[in-house]
Amino acid sequence: MKKLISLALAGALILSLAACGANNNPGNINDQPTPDPTPSAEQPSSEPSGAQELTIVLGNEPDGIDPGITNNSFAKYVIVGCFEGLVTYDETGTLIPGNAESWDISEDGTVYTFHLREGLKWSDGSPLTAEDYVYAYQRVLTPSTTAQYVSMFTDYIVNAKEFYDGTATADELGIKALDETTLEITLMNPAAFFIDLASMWCFDPVQKATIEANGDRWTTSADTYVGNGPFKMSAINMGEGYVLEKNENYWDADNVTLDKLTFRIITDTATALTAYESGEVDGTLTYPTADYSRLKANDSGFNSVASYSSTYYNINCAKAPYNNPLVRKALNLAIDRQAIIDSVLQGRATPAFSYLAPGYSVDGKDITEGRSDNELTASANVEAAQAALAEAGYPNGEGFPTLQLSYYSNDNVKLIAEAIAEMLQTNLGITVSISSSDWAVFYDDVQAGNYEVAAMGWGADYQHPMTFLPLFKTGDSSNNSGYSNSEYDSLVEQVMAETDPAQAADLIMQAEAIAAGDYCCLPLYYGVTTYLVKDYVSGCYMTSLDFIYFHHAVVNK
Repeated sequence: MKKLISLALAGALILSLAACGANNNPGNINDQPTPDPTPSAEQPSSEPSGAQELTIVLGNEPDGIDPGITNNSFAKYVIVGCFEGLVTYDETGTLIPGNAESWDISEDGTVYTFHLREGLKWSDGSPLTAEDYVYAYQRVLTPSTTAQYVSMFTDYIVNAKEFYDGTATADELGIKALDETTLEITLMNPAAFFIDLASMWCFDPVQKATIEANGDRWTTSADTYVGNGPFKMSAINMGEGYVLEKNENYWDADNVTLDKLTFRIITDTATALTAYESGEVDGTLTYPTADYSRLKANDSGFNSVASYSSTYYNINCAKAPYNNPLVRKALNLAIDRQAIIDSVLQGRATPAFSYLAPGYSVDGKDITEGRSDNELTASANVEAAQAALAEAGYPNGEGFPTLQLSYYSNDNVKLIAEAIAEMLQTNLGITVSISSSDWAVFYDDVQAGNYEVAAMGWGADYQHPMTFLPLFKTGDSSNNSGYSNSEYDSLVEQVMAETDPAQAADLIMQAEAIAAGDYCCLPLYYGVTTYLVKDYVSGCYMTSLDFIYFHHAVVNK
């Protein structure tokens, strides 16, 4: 559950980044707009030449870079560079061994035994053992940590919820270090996708010594930001970016070519593009939508790939009048999704009528095929929208309070928010007030329920629809919408324990039909991710989960 996908990524450019210098085609992604092939006919040489250094633009500053706490998509680029968990992904989007060179699963599917590689080390050179994983997971399960992904543990692991609540001890918790290189995790029920879950950064190890010595400040200084990934932190410049360098203590350091990787924060998309085109930076994950066609046509290091993600606006279902499904239906029907896609996104998306993105197949068939559109169409259905609002008690918008539409600071997201506001005002006769703030402030408000309609989205954390379902499950740490439906909750819990793929797919679609039919949010579109990287870079790749990997990147100038 991904990481909260920014509309800067999932929005104006629908970013779900592709492989650098090669196309990436994850196995389960389908029924998406066909990604544009990487334009360059000649692939860059894989032999290093010149300084092995890259500078990549990020569109916003993360709210934090603690893998045990954050669920923010801006943080993932730094975390995936500085940390590695038990499993990871290759360039095809396939799960492969990470810190764990192998694992065993019990016959009943509830006990996972991970065998760590021999000689693992932290970036400071100290040994990394199975006990470090135990510490990291217990830390996630400590309430004062305020881990955003705590439900990934409490929903699955034996006595994890009880440990979190303080009613179970560490000895009773289903997380054990059998020896220095063996980690055992015991689940309450079989979960066919648990290995996928283990790829999430909340399952990364963190070093006990640095956290105990520095507390929350351990992520604010390069000297104390100790990781175990292909790169280590060299400098943290708040508001400006992060400088990483090769981690000589990484288990696969011999295959890491880059000496330096800089993430530079530039929130203004035009400035980011200027920096890229002038050669000041080597890549950017954001640029003005208006430049899309030109960049694509000019062979400017343009890359794209299908994204397993969904872009939507949260509607605060716990707050009147938005706790009325008819009001939420009216808002949904009033939006011309195709107009947004055509005018703002330049056609690079597919209208969405649900939060659950297509892209997961069972027996060769996308499980979302044939699902209900919930009376939604690509263009606005003004008459039906007005009828729903009238039925809710607000004929022609009369008596409806000013709708507060909020988004976080980003040029591209602003365009979408303004388009939505105009559509709601014109089609429903209501007044809309738009506000924006920096990401950290914006997301704090969303989590606290201090919003009415807010720009949001979700990029899958792993290749299974379960990554989307907790977003609207009562009490889940990922549910910031206030939506609650006991029948939906029951179906989601059944999905968690179902091992038969076909039966799980049926339960998933039953649950999705309930939440989407209640208009639990305002879905906008599914799309592809695009980004820019210079043609002299090869070997980096991004999966459909929006994780970009630079550990095999090579510069050849």
